[in-house]
Amino acid sequence: MSFTIYLAGLLLLVAAIAWGMITAGITYAYVAIVCLAVLGIGVMMAVSRTRSKDPSS
Repeated sequence: MSFTIYLAGLLLLVAAIAWGMITAGITYAYVAIVCLAVLGIGVMMAVSRTRSKDPSS
């Protein structure tokens, strides 16, 4: 899959999490912490799944 598709899905996930947390009345500081953690994990997963494999010598 494409890195762009992973990032688009990740942004939708983070937006949904943020919206749900804000609707539940959680403070913005906690919302920001959780969103940054999810973004970091998601970018690491996207990079590891979409990077090209090193050629075998």
